[in-house]
Amino acid sequence: MIDKSVPSVEAAVAGIHDGATVMIGGFGRAGQPVELIDALIEQGAGDLTIVNNNAGNGDTGLAALLAKRRVRKIVCSFPRQSDSWVFDGLYREGAIELELVPQGNLAERIRAAGAGIGAFYSPTAVGTQLAEGKETREIDGRQYLLEYPIRADFALISALKADRWGNLVFRETARNFGPIMATAATTTIVQVDEIVPLGSLDPEAVVTPGIFVDRVVAVGERRWLRGGEFVGGVDLEGTALSDQAADTANAADAADTANTAGEGAR
Repeated sequence: MIDKSVPSVEAAVAGIHDGATVMIGGFGRAGQPVELIDALIEQGAGDLTIVNNNAGNGDTGLAALLAKRRVRKIVCSFPRQSDSWVFDGLYREGAIELELVPQGNLAERIRAAGAGIGAFYSPTAVGTQLAEGKETREIDGRQYLLEYPIRADFALISALKADRWGNLVFRETARNFGPIMATAATTTIVQVDEIVPLGSLDPEAVVTPGIFVDRVVAVGERRWLRGGEFVGGVDLEGTALSDQAADTANAADAADTANTAGEGAR
């Protein structure tokens, strides 16, 4: 019987070794597998190469992993923003290596690894510092750079639902880099809000087939969602975003409680 579910986030990240290349899904905080990252911090692997769109936000998730000085190199397209102070400090100190990749090239290099493409030509970054040392070619009168796939030992991604075979359904833009990273890693580890019975996922809604997934762990629904719908209320640290958003979340909780009580009475 195929069953890719594991009982805990600790079991999910077991085996990630020092020096590994790890892809981490997410566009900023959207779709970032925070629980898996926290488990990786506790697990202790270091000297990591991280592939992500960003270089961490605030002090949680990927930023917390960086703050523990577990990351030797980061490959990303958008390393600096208003709340990237952890990466900024490490980079200025010379404590972390950066490979800057334009966002489209980052996505295509990851996708190429999963699709078995040996290399591809892209016009992005021609004539800039990012072109230094790269092979160039003129095609139809336009200059292109040769880009190579990005592969990883592990991918940590977040999805909304999975079944025990590892078929994945994502929630809106939280899918971002998740599907292509799942195909580009030797071992793909996924956290989901819930693991549902086989046959309950609409095949037309499955974005990532289970053949690309190795481990799935359920972490529970996010506090800012109810039934997969955004209700606001708190940020990733559990801080109320606003009184109005908090009231919305409390109202949703009350409705859930009332519905449960009504079903029990029937």
